[in-house]
Amino acid sequence: MHIILHQPEIPANTGNIGRTCVATGTALHLIEPLGFRLDEKSIKRAGMDYWKHLDVTRYINFQEFREKHPGAKIWYATTKAKRLYTEADFSADDFIMFGKESAGIPEEILVENEKTCIRIPMLGEIRSLNLSNSVAIVLYEALRQNGFARMQREGELHRLSWY
Repeated sequence: MHIILHQPEIPANTGNIGRTCVATGTALHLIEPLGFRLDEKSIKRAGMDYWKHLDVTRYINFQEFREKHPGAKIWYATTKAKRLYTEADFSADDFIMFGKESAGIPEEILVENEKTCIRIPMLGEIRSLNLSNSVAIVLYEALRQNGFARMQREGELHRLSWY
């Protein structure tokens, strides 16, 4: 799986998303401009020591991303979509794009890709969820649909054992 962040603004969100990507074997794609520098303490604090293990690529703009990934299937996560994320049929090599915290994905991109725009349902009084929470919700649905391939499915207790 691949996560795309289009012009993210808050370093802590990107750090948290990076950590989620490492935990799930997901590549992270960052489309500039970023609202922060990748060497900021807040990125490292949120991503902890996992950031060095992250498969991350930066792009100058969305056009450069499209040129480097021709034919990529992209799901566009937006509060403006008509289709729920649970109605998407995710494949293991799909990309899921999220927009910047203050404005989301530009509408010019959305209108060209209406069939692959998806949303997380929520009450009408709420404008949007936190970006890192949204990524986790949609990514884990995509991973579930693909059988959590290569992921550890059982945990172990540290001091005790299961009965």
